[in-house]
Amino acid sequence: MINYFFENIDPKKIDSNISIWLEDLILSENKKLGDINYIFCDDDYLLKVNQDYLDHDYYTDIITFDYVKGTTISGDIFVSLPRILDNASTLSQDSEKEFRRVLAHGILHLCGYKDKTEEEESTMRQKEDFYINRYSNF
Repeated sequence: MINYFFENIDPKKIDSNISIWLEDLILSENKKLGDINYIFCDDDYLLKVNQDYLDHDYYTDIITFDYVKGTTISGDIFVSLPRILDNASTLSQDSEKEFRRVLAHGILHLCGYKDKTEEEESTMRQKEDFYINRYSNF
């Protein structure tokens, strides 16, 4: 099940197709849906999570905590909505497309994709683009 929570930020209406699309992404990666919690928050909330749990002292758009067991995908995915808007503006991207990119990014991490090296980052971007392009089918 995919759940959506909001911390230190006004709730955003989540299109019902988002969950269907994310479930399709998971199945397309030959995984099973477990429990996924998206926690949407502001920059300061996510910075505190980054500091407290990862010992990182910088802003980010997403942090994924992996609770995957075998092929069953579960985790907590913290997302800074203001950071997504800032990144979309900086990259001259549509904010909804950037929103979907970040949501897919978290799921792809749970599916085992990394983004620490240039090669891993390239693969992650290709996967994100692939699934973003499929979103229009939902």
